[in-house]
Amino acid sequence: MNIILKLLLNAVAVFALAHLLSGVHVDGYVTAIIVAVVLSILNLFIKPLLVIFTLPATILTLGLFLLVINGVIILLADQFINGFSVTNIWWAILFSILLSILQSLLQSFLKTDKK
Repeated sequence: MNIILKLLLNAVAVFALAHLLSGVHVDGYVTAIIVAVVLSILNLFIKPLLVIFTLPATILTLGLFLLVINGVIILLADQFINGFSVTNIWWAILFSILLSILQSLLQSFLKTDKK
């Protein structure tokens, strides 16, 4: 049940950010849910491989290259999902930064609501 709730919160975050950022477009609520699921799957399987392969670049940039990896994950999701589009890598990086902040805020709100 907790996983479904997190996916729905991520979908809400994706939908909200798509309406705030002009370089990101989501067709509707169902597409936002699909984006949340695909991003979760990509972060689970593809992101660790990218982090390992780009470890020297990540060390040289003191971890800032992880922002580029997050942007690449967003662009991969853009390629897989028809109703989701991101204009370029810069919008993808901005979207990933704001998405992680919004996810953190929503999940912390959820934790404080349970108490």
